[in-house]
Amino acid sequence: MNKYELALIVNAKIEDDARAATIEKAKGYITRFGGTVSEVEEWGKKKLAYEIQKMDEGFYYFIQFEAEPEAPAEIESRVRIMDNLLRFLIVRKDED
Repeated sequence: MNKYELALIVNAKIEDDARAATIEKAKGYITRFGGTVSEVEEWGKKKLAYEIQKMDEGFYYFIQFEAEPEAPAEIESRVRIMDNLLRFLIVRKDED
């Protein structure tokens, strides 16, 4: 199993419970494809470097997880069509 990080930027104009539901949905996709979530970091509301979908702020989340090599592609295909998400990125973390 490899270690990965899923970075999410969530719409800042939605309610707290809707934002939490978006993060839970992303974590659900990770576990559905055999991954295990080890940590979720919330960085809070930050100003974006450039406007995305006419918004200049977003909530940043970083989800650390372990999964098999084919899982990130499956997770990405599901996360890509989620509502309230401005941007996302899955990266493999180096083994130190």
